[in-house]
Amino acid sequence: MGRRALLASFALVCSAAEAVAAAPADLIYRNGVVYTVDRQDSVQQALAVRGGRIVYVGANAGALRLAGKRTRVVDLHGRMLMPGLVDAHMHPQSGGSRLLNCSLDYRPLTVPQFQARIKACLDRDRNQDPQRWLVVVNWFQQGMQPEGVATTAATLDALGTARPILVRSSFGHSVLLNSRGIALAGVRRDTPDPPAGKIVRDAAGTATGLLEDAAQDMAMKLLPALTAAENLAASRAALEAMRKQGITSFLDAWTDPETMTAFAALQRRGELSARAHFAVLVDLDKGAAPQSAVAELLRQRKQFDQGRTRAAPSMQVRHAKLFMDGVIAAPAFTGAMLEPYLVDKGTADKPDWQPGSSRGPDSYFTQDALRRTLAALAKARIDPHIHADGDGAVRDSLDAIEALRATDAGREVRPALAHAEIVAPQDFRRFAQLGVTPVLSFQWGKPAPDTVGALKDYLGPARYATVEPQELLRAAGARIAYGSDWPVDPLDIWFALKVGVTRTAAPDAGKAYAGRLTGQPGMPRAAVLRAATFDAAWTLRQEGQVGSLEVGKLADLIVLDRNVLTVPEEEIAGAKVLQTVVGGRVLYEAAAMR
Repeated sequence: MGRRALLASFALVCSAAEAVAAAPADLIYRNGVVYTVDRQDSVQQALAVRGGRIVYVGANAGALRLAGKRTRVVDLHGRMLMPGLVDAHMHPQSGGSRLLNCSLDYRPLTVPQFQARIKACLDRDRNQDPQRWLVVVNWFQQGMQPEGVATTAATLDALGTARPILVRSSFGHSVLLNSRGIALAGVRRDTPDPPAGKIVRDAAGTATGLLEDAAQDMAMKLLPALTAAENLAASRAALEAMRKQGITSFLDAWTDPETMTAFAALQRRGELSARAHFAVLVDLDKGAAPQSAVAELLRQRKQFDQGRTRAAPSMQVRHAKLFMDGVIAAPAFTGAMLEPYLVDKGTADKPDWQPGSSRGPDSYFTQDALRRTLAALAKARIDPHIHADGDGAVRDSLDAIEALRATDAGREVRPALAHAEIVAPQDFRRFAQLGVTPVLSFQWGKPAPDTVGALKDYLGPARYATVEPQELLRAAGARIAYGSDWPVDPLDIWFALKVGVTRTAAPDAGKAYAGRLTGQPGMPRAAVLRAATFDAAWTLRQEGQVGSLEVGKLADLIVLDRNVLTVPEEEIAGAKVLQTVVGGRVLYEAAAMR
């Protein structure tokens, strides 16, 4: 092509661009604090949207030049506008269904309070079939009062019902059964622990009613599956909760075909109000080989993945979920550790915490199995999302990823380690070196029953000083992403982001939980907000589409009632979402915005 032709082509492109820029916008925001989360963390004044995408970010005057007769112009009156939140690790179907269940509401309870709340559910359901399980959810097992109090089948048997009862720990790694439930689950004195699971027993060898990790399946498989209508109701409830929190994209970090069927039905009806990403479980415990497990994941991807990202929310199935261990807190101790948990070899008056005999379980994947599984996933262009809570599970995961990076397919993978509540200091820099994103639930980085009473003494001072290493990992160069892990905790993202900055509990948590968790610093506000927007989008390979407010990106954005960049740190927790916009469509609006 000659110089004249090149100039003519360039002029044509410029003319087309000017024509597009001159077309009226659908939606304009002005007079705001527009926090873009771009590379400069710039703050602008106005933003314009057309066709579901951002066409202008800058000063009021430039945005208003795009106003037409049908343009909706929103005066923000100084309110904050920022990208919609991206939750990189949640369990929406479980969260939605629990909104509809008998719930203990995550409260620290005494045994009588625990029993009274469950008895109230039984009384409300008094005409129910005596063979039907009562499922109780959102049990804050680590918060039972007084600290260390035991709950067993006898605790539930005292309620005097013939119905089987199953109480689910909010952490998702334990269930408690009554005696009727134990019998139905087939748990006997000689029943062996399943792989990657534990039947808790008393000194006499009798099952107490607590089932940990994979052992939960012995009872969970007996529960009646949700009906199609119940699944739809759970999905709708989850999406409604997300809209009010400002979540515009999410990763379901352990899905199943029933969940994806429900979300696909809502998507066809135009009711999907957040961009839905799904991680299919890869589990070798039941005899599957890596190749067959990945083949099943690809079958589900073919059935449910809806292709490229577009303005209207859709579904993508491009992640695998792997479990390397359970949880590090008492009473489970199912986190895989490099060094033993401590035990008290002293007395009540003079405790003497010394290394015990348990490091928790071995990592649920052997090193060979994990390497072969990651290689199969990389070949299929599936990103692994790995649950690794203890420092042993983290080390094993990083070792396998290091081997993966040496392969051609492995260089393109974006692995994530979820939770990473305890990481050996020598592994901090490996996250950045290996391109591994820790996906962290910031709300755990505060003084609470699960981080103090159920953890502190069992780890010892040196390890405890690095628990919930959010800023330590970021300072070592890691890209940090946020994941709520809902319904392990209530869906309260603004409280979680506040904790990410302050490492403090709520003011009403009580004297026992005053102050900061350990001597670690909190994260800078900008880093916390980036973790819940751009960097979380990066883990979903969506950073080119969402996660920041930049021209050409999808118009996924939220309006807040306060400027969380400048209000006192503790006031971040009180932030209210006034409007949630996905692909340029207003999908939630509080009365204060109308």
